[in-house]
Amino acid sequence: MYLELPKSLELVVSQAHQVAKHVFRPISRKYDRAEHEYPKELDMLAALMDGLNAGGGNKGTGIDALQREQGFEQGVRNGANMSTCLGMTELCWGDVGLALSIPRQGLGNAAITAVASAEQKERFNGVWAAMAITEPGAGSDSANIRTTARLDGDEWVLNGEKIYVTAGSRADAVVIWATLDRNLGRAAIKSFVVPQGTPGMEVVRLDKKMGIRASDTASIALTDCRIPKDNLLGTSDIDTKKGFSGVMQTFDNTRPVVAAMGVGVARAALEHTRELLGREGIKVRYRGPLLSKRAAEAELIRMEAEWEAGRLLMLKAAWMADNGVPNSTEASMSKAKAARVANEITLRCVELCGGVGYSEEELLEKWARDSKIIDIFEGTQQIQMLIIARRLLGKRSSELR
Repeated sequence: MYLELPKSLELVVSQAHQVAKHVFRPISRKYDRAEHEYPKELDMLAALMDGLNAGGGNKGTGIDALQREQGFEQGVRNGANMSTCLGMTELCWGDVGLALSIPRQGLGNAAITAVASAEQKERFNGVWAAMAITEPGAGSDSANIRTTARLDGDEWVLNGEKIYVTAGSRADAVVIWATLDRNLGRAAIKSFVVPQGTPGMEVVRLDKKMGIRASDTASIALTDCRIPKDNLLGTSDIDTKKGFSGVMQTFDNTRPVVAAMGVGVARAALEHTRELLGREGIKVRYRGPLLSKRAAEAELIRMEAEWEAGRLLMLKAAWMADNGVPNSTEASMSKAKAARVANEITLRCVELCGGVGYSEEELLEKWARDSKIIDIFEGTQQIQMLIIARRLLGKRSSELR
């Protein structure tokens, strides 16, 4: 595994950085203050992302191109997973909330790519899909989902409530996680594509949040919501031995992307803090022991080392997915490390810059607020540590809680 940026992905990174610098940064504060107002400036980016997909060869790039490749038949490759992570890092260097609001780049698109049949992928091509997992009684433990799906003739009937749905009010469709039989546990959990406006599905609330205010976060009620039979992603067969690995494969693809969000916002905070301190005559000198340096210098160097660790774990998890290597453990490791690093770095940068860092004169305080969600959604820090421990120790969820 080479650690240099692949030449084939330089254009993707450059384009994403230009978007972050010239589109996201100038409107970042505007939509932080105007929560729930749709950022119209993002409409143009949908076409740009489509262009990136078209220019990414047969693998594409972006959330809707994420997938686990099979084996090494074509040699070591850097595909859609690496491309998406590198692009997301740059976009979140600009603004995490805006990155989450780009049309057709919802987490539901990753679920469709991971689980859908070839026919479904073609049918839902171009659809902006949110993903609804969390419920009032089922937060970090997805196996406790209580939303039900019942087959009635040629239609599925969904009933339940979903909360904290990113892009839940703006997306064209929502991928709903529901159970076919509560008595069969996680093996009966499947995912269903529900188009926006389907009778029986209603956005009942938009949440006000500490950060990522440019992104809408919705609560959705499902009351006898009927969808076509073939809107079930994957098969309706319940395999109690296999569990719900099909729908969970989505996380193996998306957790490195969430790690990339943390890497991006943390890098933004580090670079801007270094710039602000430089204006006050504090330059970072890398030669010599830390004990010989100013406290601020030493702290920046330590934070940069932690940031690099998170970045490398993210790259490894993405590389494994592109090359057909099972990456569930590494995906959780990357998400856990990068998210914690992002929280610690952004908050510490606010502290190092004092009143300037805490005020709205700079974006540091916003990045600190935005970074917290990265440690929460897609599985909290605690859940990631549990997943990692189970994998390393060979324990099932019933044996290690």
